[in-house]
Amino acid sequence: MSETWFSDNYSDLSNSNGVDAGFQFEFYCERCRDAYRTEFQGYKSARAAGWLGRASGLVGGFLGSAGDAVDSMAEAGYKKAWDGAFREAVQDARQHFRRCARCFQYVCTKCFNKDSGLCYNCAPDAEVEIEAAKASGMVYAAGEKAALEGIQQGKKMDVKRKRQLVCPDCGAEAHGAKFCPECGTKLAVNADCPDCGVEVPSGAKFCPECGCKMNQ
Repeated sequence: MSETWFSDNYSDLSNSNGVDAGFQFEFYCERCRDAYRTEFQGYKSARAAGWLGRASGLVGGFLGSAGDAVDSMAEAGYKKAWDGAFREAVQDARQHFRRCARCFQYVCTKCFNKDSGLCYNCAPDAEVEIEAAKASGMVYAAGEKAALEGIQQGKKMDVKRKRQLVCPDCGAEAHGAKFCPECGTKLAVNADCPDCGVEVPSGAKFCPECGCKMNQ
């Protein structure tokens, strides 16, 4: 039994009947997904039946019966013709693909490292990996630096102040603002007494703890 190639990385574009009946296949690289499409090979028996069927529709008569007979013969021979066409297509496609000795995937010549006999997933190009590692390192370092900057900025924020996050009038999200960005309603934003540091309810003119006048 001969070796079977491309068992799962091809599409069958064949058409079994009609005037455009024929065989065509598309094989794709299992790494980059680029595709190679074989040339269309007409299936003469089915095409003849299709043309007879069209002619019968135009002039009527015995052509319709002849078309049915040819069509039956075409259907009977389609599987055998398909097998032959597929074998030819595989032989054609083998010139454009290589099989990786490690992962056993079929890849195009661009994705095959001929020096190692492996695909570039299994035997990556060193120069490419160097550049990729540098880019990854830059992203990591930039993220780390940004996180430290965020920590510094966060330390300056007032985290003790209570914030009203949703406007009680219109229901819009306020995100801690003193006034609703949607309707302008003043929101309950508690403040700390500048003298004793006690939290003072919104709207209070004096601190309930020490009597200090609050800035409005």
